[in-house]
Amino acid sequence: MTDADGSTGADLFVATLERYGVTRVFGNPGTTELPVLEALSHSDLDYVLGLHEDVAVGMASGYAQTRRYHGHHDPSVMPAGVVNLHITPGLAHGLGNLYAAKWVGAPIVVTAGNHELDFRHEEPLLSGDLQEMVRQFTKFDAEVTDVRALPGLLRRAFRIALTPPTGPVFLALPMDVMLAETDLEPEALGPIPTAGRGDEAQIDAAADLLAEADAPVFVLGDEIARSGYEAVEAAVDLAEACGARVHGEMLACEVNFPTDHELWVSHIPPQEGFASMLMNSDALAFVGCSTNTTLLRHENPLVPDHATRIHVGTNAHDLAKQQRADAAILGDPGDVMADLAERVAARVDEETRAERVEKVRALKESLADTMEKIGRGDADPDDPRASKAGLVDALRSVAPDAYVVDEGITAKYPLLLRWPMGAEQLISNKGGGLGYGLPASVGAAIAERESDDPRQVVGYVGDGSYLYYPHALYSAARYDVDLTVVVPDNRNYRILKDNTNAIFGGEDSDHDYVGMDFEPPVDIPTNAESHGATGRLVEREEEIAPAFEEALATDGPVVLDVLVHD
Repeated sequence: MTDADGSTGADLFVATLERYGVTRVFGNPGTTELPVLEALSHSDLDYVLGLHEDVAVGMASGYAQTRRYHGHHDPSVMPAGVVNLHITPGLAHGLGNLYAAKWVGAPIVVTAGNHELDFRHEEPLLSGDLQEMVRQFTKFDAEVTDVRALPGLLRRAFRIALTPPTGPVFLALPMDVMLAETDLEPEALGPIPTAGRGDEAQIDAAADLLAEADAPVFVLGDEIARSGYEAVEAAVDLAEACGARVHGEMLACEVNFPTDHELWVSHIPPQEGFASMLMNSDALAFVGCSTNTTLLRHENPLVPDHATRIHVGTNAHDLAKQQRADAAILGDPGDVMADLAERVAARVDEETRAERVEKVRALKESLADTMEKIGRGDADPDDPRASKAGLVDALRSVAPDAYVVDEGITAKYPLLLRWPMGAEQLISNKGGGLGYGLPASVGAAIAERESDDPRQVVGYVGDGSYLYYPHALYSAARYDVDLTVVVPDNRNYRILKDNTNAIFGGEDSDHDYVGMDFEPPVDIPTNAESHGATGRLVEREEEIAPAFEEALATDGPVVLDVLVHD
């Protein structure tokens, strides 16, 4: 900080971050951001450089998702990530991962510099409507047009980002406002509210519906994990009290229920046939869901018309969004499920509960062979490459408790099916656009380093995803981040080939795929080393475990390019 007599809007901005417990700012700088960078140079905050604005946003998002987990155990932790981007083109560059941050509910405060307010009529280079660009991806957006408004808008931005349902917010910071002298002080942030305990009458109605059901099914979404590990425990208590079959919502990206529990069956894949089969029950409870629909248009309802539906969540927009609700509860999923568990336990007798559990066991047994085949592929017996299932098994055997940041796309479901995970062990890309996983892995590893008991961080990033932003590794190397990135490398956009077959019918041999193969392939290990990481190509399945073990023991970022077959 400068002396009070010479304090500027940028100094006030930085002082507010420090007061709120922010320790670092992610960004890629430009001229309109120089007042902020100058203020940062006089502060205790660390600046984390990304070589592309979307990398900076992805790092801030993965950092915030991870810090939120830390905050569940330590209320003094500030979970918000802060990122500073460069006016119109830089903000445009960051929109891909701002979109991803919206879907993963990352509490990030995105800022960008802007031209002086009295200069814009000349339409100078780099001009644009910053708020219009970000509005569809953020919970709140504003431009600070007077330095006197800065403390209140910063307080407002942080509170909105951190209040459930959490998500990104945006502030534009014009140069003249950042250079304006001020003697104002930061405003107190104040306590962040929860989503509340829910309407008691609706909770009671939901308890009755679950008690009366024949075979209740829970579909659990990521708002549960975002509410805290205690919410995951509440989900277990409710499922056990009810004897319900449990699934993760389509495109779930966090652990909302321990996947080694006897009542857990699977995540619901985003395909109509599987989804409608798994949700074919007389009663379903959708808790904390936001993305529970198919990837492509479905021809028939995913939930039978006769089914009773219960919806619980923090976001009124998502309650009864896809289907009607016979009971709808707006509130914190953990608090609501804890209340429901007590009421359901008093309504469901042991005999009924045991009968329901037996139905779950029978369904799991009938699906076991199908689940086992997922990720196995049908490669030639002489192919030395691992299957995606074999890759997951090898990784799990070495580091079963690792913290995994996933953007495996078609390699994701073998990961979810074959690696039992507990609360706070996984984050993933919920939005679907590529390029989030590698930057988010870097941000997550930076956040883990700040914890009292850092976990091993593993980025599980498909080759198509890796190739979007390989220069995210520069930031990992620059800041000496311990991170192991495993690339399931099938050298093609497998998801597009699968979708081609789904839309047009047939199989691979029936199509001349356009733009879906990486031929010639990129030398990923050499690419990783060019950015300061250690790179290694793993060509045979038996090499995976020892290579992974060595990578985890190596300081700094390491990339294992593991060849896999489809």
